[in-house]
Amino acid sequence: MKHAKSKSKANGTGRLAALDMSKRLAPKKYEADLEKLQTELRKIQQAYLVTRDQAIIVFEGWDAAGKGGTIRRMSAALDPRGFKVWPIGAPREYHSERHYLLRFWERLPPKGAISVFDRSWYGRVLVERVEQLATREQWNRAYEEINDFECLLADDGMRVVKIFLHITREEQLERFEARLRNPMKRWKLSYEDFRNRKKWDEYEAATNEMLERTSTKHAPWNLIPANDKKYARVAALKAITATLAKDVDLSPAPLDGKVEEEAAMLFDSYRSLIEDTTGRSD
Repeated sequence: MKHAKSKSKANGTGRLAALDMSKRLAPKKYEADLEKLQTELRKIQQAYLVTRDQAIIVFEGWDAAGKGGTIRRMSAALDPRGFKVWPIGAPREYHSERHYLLRFWERLPPKGAISVFDRSWYGRVLVERVEQLATREQWNRAYEEINDFECLLADDGMRVVKIFLHITREEQLERFEARLRNPMKRWKLSYEDFRNRKKWDEYEAATNEMLERTSTKHAPWNLIPANDKKYARVAALKAITATLAKDVDLSPAPLDGKVEEEAAMLFDSYRSLIEDTTGRSD
């Protein structure tokens, strides 16, 4: 399969270096935007139950870049019966002995549902590449495998949103320190976080190449400056809702005929109430 690639070049500094890391969002603006976006997410989920659309959302980014916080803002707005978050770590033995994409195939959402991957199949060209858990041949081959995988999903009607949250080295250090000082957040830190930091330049080069070689027409990367958490959350949710809502009628579905009949019988003296509320989502 042939895939459209981004125009920027992976050169070790590339797309990450080109980001404006000074972007900020005022608290009042953040709260207003977040409320609107969460309402939009609820409308999207209700529509998907009718249209049977499916979507996957991939979150990648530096340690402490804010992936979890953004995902929590999504989770707060959505019904868990049609929304699933998959935190991805090292594969267990069963999956390590099989093709790396298998465990992701197994976690794709059913019709009408949305799934989030907190880390993803991109581990093959990021952590597995840098930590030499995959051979050069394996991770080089993975770019085309991933593009084919996402193309198959898109051709089958799956909506694919890919978010990369980028923070500076200095901002990451400040967040690590804040977590160390807060007993309720220390669980977020691991030895791997500090070890990975020592290989920042290698991870940056791997990320730039990933962005270059896997940003395609059907599954482009949304690269977001995340030094300001509020700005990053809103920017990520805007990218997500824009893709998930495209060409989807978000109008509340009318009551099922049988439901309306039963409701009319039960609330016979309040039929006007049924008529007034038909189609409302609140």
